[in-house]
Amino acid sequence: MCGPPRGPAATVDVVVEMPGGVVLIRRRNPPPGWALPGGFVEAGESAAAAARREVFEETGLAVLGLELFHVYADPRRDPRGPTLSVVFLGRARGTPLGGDDAQEARVFPLDALPAPLAFDHALILDDYRRYRASGQRPPADR
Repeated sequence: MCGPPRGPAATVDVVVEMPGGVVLIRRRNPPPGWALPGGFVEAGESAAAAARREVFEETGLAVLGLELFHVYADPRRDPRGPTLSVVFLGRARGTPLGGDDAQEARVFPLDALPAPLAFDHALILDDYRRYRASGQRPPADR
């Protein structure tokens, strides 16, 4: 035996709200596609700190008003292995620019999202759209 079994990796994703829509990044590394800014939580880092760091690294934007949205933990959400993502909502000003592992960063209206969306980010954005329309959070089994 090589030690205790490993659980899912801790990650964060951020729905960054800007005038005109939400910020998405075009991924530089596999899996390909467009995604919410986000990534892995580093040792000694809170989820909120990781969210702010990842948004800045990938878009150059400083996130304001970070709010916990939901936790997504389907073990199939990431083809690289099981992850548990703490998803935040935040606002930003400025012009997003791709950086770090983002080839590009742009603002998209919710009714004109690019394809393909990576991971389970289509589900997260559908949940976000419903939340903004109704105030209802996603069910706990997401």
